[in-house]
Amino acid sequence: MKRPMIEPSNQPVEPILSSLPAGPESGNTTFVAMRHRNYQLYFGGQLISNIGTWMQAIAQAWVVYQISHSELILGLVAFASAIPTLLISPWGGVVVDRVSRRSLLMMTQSGAMLLAFVLAGLTFTNTVKEWHVIVLAALLGLVNAFDAPARQAFVPEMVGKRDLPNAIALNSMMFNSARVIGPAIAGLMLAAVGAAWCFTLNGISFFAVLIGLWLMKLPPRRVVQQTTSPWQQLVGGVKYAAGNREISGLILLSLVFSIFGISYFTVLPAFVEKVLHQGAVAYGWVNAASGLGAVTGALLLANRVSNGRRGQLLVITNIAFPLLLIAFSFTTLYPLSLVLAYGLGAGFMVQFTTINTLLQTRVEDEFRGRVMGLYTITFFGFAPFGNLAIGALGEKMGLGFAMTLFAICSLILSRLVLIKTPEVQKLP
Repeated sequence: MKRPMIEPSNQPVEPILSSLPAGPESGNTTFVAMRHRNYQLYFGGQLISNIGTWMQAIAQAWVVYQISHSELILGLVAFASAIPTLLISPWGGVVVDRVSRRSLLMMTQSGAMLLAFVLAGLTFTNTVKEWHVIVLAALLGLVNAFDAPARQAFVPEMVGKRDLPNAIALNSMMFNSARVIGPAIAGLMLAAVGAAWCFTLNGISFFAVLIGLWLMKLPPRRVVQQTTSPWQQLVGGVKYAAGNREISGLILLSLVFSIFGISYFTVLPAFVEKVLHQGAVAYGWVNAASGLGAVTGALLLANRVSNGRRGQLLVITNIAFPLLLIAFSFTTLYPLSLVLAYGLGAGFMVQFTTINTLLQTRVEDEFRGRVMGLYTITFFGFAPFGNLAIGALGEKMGLGFAMTLFAICSLILSRLVLIKTPEVQKLP
């Protein structure tokens, strides 16, 4: 494959992955990335913080639905949280390639902590309104536009090239372990003490991340002295991604799945109440079942079961996930919904972790922030359009119809992407 043209610089490019020590051969070890102290600090802090984040996500959706009783408003909140990512993430990727990634993460995590405390204060004083949540969600989206690509690009600095795939899988396992624990706790706390305490604990949880980042001892990172403007860097990153068929195919798959595959999550509070006829505790357990499935998928990937056939795994999950979603949309039995939610969680995790791993192991480090910024757009930026559409369609035509239609769109469009980029299907 012809190497895409990159923008010039005064110094020869020397990717960080080649400058970091790879360490001894690790064998088929599920937790090999944990031998790096910096990654231990990162993993522990992120686990605690993500538990809090999931608690807030569950409580926020429940509060919004109790205030509005509208699937459309649920979609609007999700839209507000993600639209800043669509507009700003490309520039966030440029910033990530120009500054210290650890310093940037400390700033973004502090901003997210402040927003959580503001939402807690509004809820404690019983003054929270729909527009409050929408504005705070938009501000958090602004923070995530810089935070998400920074976190993705920061992983190689902690673990090096050899342990990078394992670290990405462990990140997914950590995130979804929190997805099991956080919703379960949130469901119980919503019923016992209310949403405000979920928001408060989320704010406190960010201290774990900040302390972990502060304690890290990182090797020197060689940053290429840029002679181009931020705009030229942005254009160069887009051209780089577009000129590589493997990278562009993976990003398109992420785009399709983000808009049509996972948008069902937006209307889940309404689905639990209207279709399953359950309350806040059941809502928490449905989310926890999905998270448990995701942890299972991440553990399998961390154990390198997909080595040598990641492209084939993408093909399988692109078929299996929509079929499970169709079955989920038609179920009215609470126990069966838990089983299907488990399968949806596993499919979600295998899909996105595989895409992330393939992207991270193929992108050159000088473009890493910008490519991960484009990936962030697909994961967070375009998702609001799907969230808004499924909320409006669910309110007008019914939740089962809306979820089924989106599952069919996900299946057809992802198949088209894979047919157009057969290189992706063959990736090891």
